[in-house]
Amino acid sequence: MSSPNGKVFSILGKNIKANSKADLEPFLTELAELADVEEVHFGGNSLGVEACEAIAEVLKDKKGLKIVDLADIFTGRLISEIPQALSALCNALIDHKDLVVLDLSDNAFGGRCADAMVPFLSQNHYFNGIKLNNTGLGVWGGTVVADALLKNAKDGEAKGLKSALRVVVCGRSRLENGSAPHWAAAFAAHGGLVEVRMPQNGIRMEGIEQIAQGLSKNPNLEILDLQDNTATRSGTRAIVKVLPQWPGLRSLNLSDCLLGKAGGIALATALQNGSNPKLESLKLQYGEFDKRTFEILAVAISQHLKDLKELELNGNQADPDDECIEEVRKALALHGNEDALDDLDDMEEPESGDEDESEEEEEEAEAEDTPEAQAGEDDGVAAGVSDGGALKADTDADDLADVLAGVKITNK
Repeated sequence: MSSPNGKVFSILGKNIKANSKADLEPFLTELAELADVEEVHFGGNSLGVEACEAIAEVLKDKKGLKIVDLADIFTGRLISEIPQALSALCNALIDHKDLVVLDLSDNAFGGRCADAMVPFLSQNHYFNGIKLNNTGLGVWGGTVVADALLKNAKDGEAKGLKSALRVVVCGRSRLENGSAPHWAAAFAAHGGLVEVRMPQNGIRMEGIEQIAQGLSKNPNLEILDLQDNTATRSGTRAIVKVLPQWPGLRSLNLSDCLLGKAGGIALATALQNGSNPKLESLKLQYGEFDKRTFEILAVAISQHLKDLKELELNGNQADPDDECIEEVRKALALHGNEDALDDLDDMEEPESGDEDESEEEEEEAEAEDTPEAQAGEDDGVAAGVSDGGALKADTDADDLADVLAGVKITNK
């Protein structure tokens, strides 16, 4: 049904099972008559090949479209149907210059369907955002999509066109490490990304490193969501290293990424050094942090994070009544954000004695036992700690993690 002004058309959630053009009448007729339509929403229906081809014929002539919502349109469809249907819909939008977002989330594409999106993703140089959340692309499909976006950037540059891409959402799609270098290359080539969300993709530390490096070429990044991937030491180091490249960062989600104690200290130290003063949302649940991270984070909040309205720390290693948590609360209250902290109802018991390393981190530490690693790979973290006056580090430690594990807080 259309909005009163004729700019929005929607059959969202009508649970229609359409196999043919006839099954979508009179909706297609209504859409065809909307001369100024800017948004179309087809989600929550089951659309077959002929139905999608009929929709595509109408969309092809709607050059003013800004939002095309095709999320959750293939429920109950055979995987053999989807490529042809998807190809028809995407190809209809190739020459649309006003398109802001194409949303194809919640469709069980799998890698076999990725090729159907390539012509649109590689040839339309005007769309601002692509959403592919929960699509099951896998390593192969993710690689195909990322390579298409890379080609888009390179071809656009050759034509003298500046990339319009600002938003990439591709979470819960099993991208893993295999596709990470391809995404990194695509991100670096576009350079103007503002929002990147890639949660729950099974990406491990090497992949996190590559993605961080690619995103470092995007100085206007405002939102980064890598929740429930695996960063550990090297992945965290890569993120910390590029944080200063994103001065406008407003939202950072690294919950469930296994940053570890040293990683938490490194991240909090970077924030304490003022790398991202515009942060409004910081999600760090289940990161295996201890009180040292919270002590540094309290300083960062009091000195720099004045706009922090959302802070999630649940599931880490500290007593909710510990002084370090109270310092965080006080720091938030300084800026009127005392309600920002989440409920700490699942905190782990603080560990006693020396910092324990997981087997994975120990193996990684051995692999990084080089002069560069021992010097902290010029992360700027250890140096920033000693120069900042609020923190003190032992620069003779074996590697960055050990340096950070030895940080002492002397709040002034």
